Amino acid sequence: MTDETQEQQITAVGNEMSASFLAAKKRSDEILAAIEKNPGKFTMLTGDRPTGRLHLGHYFGSIRERVAMQNRGVKSNIIIADYQVITDRDTTEHIEENVLNLVLDYMAAGIDPEKTMIFTHSAVPAENQLMLPFLSLVTEAELHRNPTVKSEMEASGHALTGLLLTYPVHQACDILFCKANVVPVGKDNLPHIEITRTIARRFNERYAKKHPVFPEPNAILSDAPEIPGLDGRKMSKSYGNSIMLGATAEETAKLIKKSPTDSERRITFDPINRPQVSALLTTAGLVTGRDPKEIAEEIGDSGAGALKKYVIESVNGFLAPHRERRAELAKDMDYVRDVLEEGNKKANAIANETLDQVRDAMGMRY
Repeated sequence: MTDETQEQQITAVGNEMSASFLAAKKRSDEILAAIEKNPGKFTMLTGDRPTGRLHLGHYFGSIRERVAMQNRGVKSNIIIADYQVITDRDTTEHIEENVLNLVLDYMAAGIDPEKTMIFTHSAVPAENQLMLPFLSLVTEAELHRNPTVKSEMEASGHALTGLLLTYPVHQACDILFCKANVVPVGKDNLPHIEITRTIARRFNERYAKKHPVFPEPNAILSDAPEIPGLDGRKMSKSYGNSIMLGATAEETAKLIKKSPTDSERRITFDPINRPQVSALLTTAGLVTGRDPKEIAEEIGDSGAGALKKYVIESVNGFLAPHRERRAELAKDMDYVRDVLEEGNKKANAIANETLDQVRDAMGMRY
């Protein structure tokens, strides 16, 4: 194959991906408009792996939008994907603590357990049992093609386990057991939604042509920018560059003070050439609602010390109400456990009903 042919193929793949994203974005915008008109017609599923605490990146990337959807009247469900922790990890150490801390942060951020069902994978057997028929609807090649699985395997340095390979099918179980028809995702997770749509379509075509069991869910694409960590890289628990929602004001100040900058005194917003300074400005902009360039001009020649002081005050001011609510909730951990137990009960009732429908469609009710 010539270099020119290779280049043409790469260009063709890039164009195809771009066209696919544009189509998904158009569909997402249409769904958002429909939600505004009639939120009660929509059921949303979203969630997190309990691998650690939630940070500002999670808040601006997803939590804030979950609260908005809930408050609009969308039927909202949040899964704490505890089984998916072991897709790429060899331990479940601290998992109970992580799960309870997620529930605390959800409620402190405005998730109302009266309106949103919060539940865990491991507590809903019927949901996980959907994996068996769903796995028969996808090929090994389709699983290996999923770019998210590849990137997560490379990032973890972990061998490709059967659970990691079938991760997208497990997510399809999460989405389809409660008949979710909208799923908020970032661009990188679009392949997961596509395989879920494929599974729903193939199940209905194979077993339930007259009375379809599953909707084909749509992605709601997040407009949230990628939140940089304090060192200019992507905000991530594994990089140690994250501002945790539940951290104290003192812990946050210490972390920001230690964050790297550069030798140039004048503060300017230049993400390409000054990623670390720009990361601090972006963080300040997010929590204050101001333009990072405007903040940079205001600080000007006062230097990195003044910038960090401004970021510390802005972040701690923004997080103060969240921390106050969180501390109040943490006084009654029995209530937090009750929220999870109630969510698990609701999820089990839904999952059992869905599994019965699946078994009926497949002629497996004896």
